[in-house]
Amino acid sequence: MSAPLKVMLVAAEASGDALGASLAKALRVRLGDRVTFVGVGGVKMAEQGVQSPFDIAQLSILGIWEGLKAYPTVKARLADTVALAVREKPDVAVLIDSWGFNIRLAKALRKANPDIALVKYVAPQVWAYHPARAQTLAKAVDLLLSIQPMDKAYFDAAGLENVFVGNSALAKRFDRADSQRLRAAIGVSADEPMLLVLPGSRPSEIERVMPAFEDAVLRLKADRPELVVVVPAAYTVVEAVKARVAGWPFRAHVIEDEQLKDDAFVAGDVALACSGTVTTELALAGRPMVVGYKTGAITYAILKRLMKPRWITLFNIAAGRAVAPEFIQHACEGEALARAVGELLDDPERRARQTADQYAALDKMGRGMPDPSEAAATAMIDFLTARGALQG
Repeated sequence: MSAPLKVMLVAAEASGDALGASLAKALRVRLGDRVTFVGVGGVKMAEQGVQSPFDIAQLSILGIWEGLKAYPTVKARLADTVALAVREKPDVAVLIDSWGFNIRLAKALRKANPDIALVKYVAPQVWAYHPARAQTLAKAVDLLLSIQPMDKAYFDAAGLENVFVGNSALAKRFDRADSQRLRAAIGVSADEPMLLVLPGSRPSEIERVMPAFEDAVLRLKADRPELVVVVPAAYTVVEAVKARVAGWPFRAHVIEDEQLKDDAFVAGDVALACSGTVTTELALAGRPMVVGYKTGAITYAILKRLMKPRWITLFNIAAGRAVAPEFIQHACEGEALARAVGELLDDPERRARQTADQYAALDKMGRGMPDPSEAAATAMIDFLTARGALQG
């Protein structure tokens, strides 16, 4: 019997960790004991048996200045990851999202082992900015598993084999979520209004976005003393979130448990959310929201010149309009955020309209497609079989 296929999965932040865990699970269902895993990831990949050599919170970096400051750490973790690959000798490496780290890793892995199969899972958003990255990626990896249908034309033109597998955020289900379970867990009644506050999953987002969100929440709570504030926190930043929330002059409920987070997504009346994957998940759960975001001044100035879409929230881009209000950079400040959230809290009909419009935009994005992890596993198996790395 031939040796099992050894798959290296590399995720540098929480959203990639979830993708890696789902892909590992899908591959194990298909291949059983014919596959083993090594790699870099977080708690969800650890649950699938992938023991990371370091905490990926060190790599959850966004912004040019932040990246420069963290460069020595990133360089060290890159070396650790290459060393892991040299030691474990995987047949294939799947590099998940995190463009800055993983494009460097792809080049380093190719240099260390020219025969390794390299797969990129989640494309850089060449349709939004940096179209030249399609050519860069085509030279660095062998296969792209893309999550946006608009990726295909760019990577076909670059000559990179690519498969659209769908966006895992669109496959997330909330049919087992229970709003009453969440309310019972935190001790509030069914009729108390609830605001969800989601300040991001990266340390830099807590540093830059949380102060504006905090100001908005203080204003909203002052005008609405009965408002229940719930903060579902990503594990990568939960301690930082707890430290900020501990200083608020009222109780806010920080939620760490994954099931209770899903419960919160269906229990809240309105969400105040940092831009990211979570906005798609909130929309799937039927939560109207206000979106805020801040990054470093230099990063923002560059991105503003490069970005093609007028919005940063994916379902807003799909809709071609600001279905959910966005407050970016200087506009992301407490008074404006509180006003927009307050308008939703005070107007049930407005909430219902926004929820319906969010659903319509999600339909354009592919809501209801089969599980992307299954599609990604199929694409990988087909690719590896064609290369001779996996026997049928």
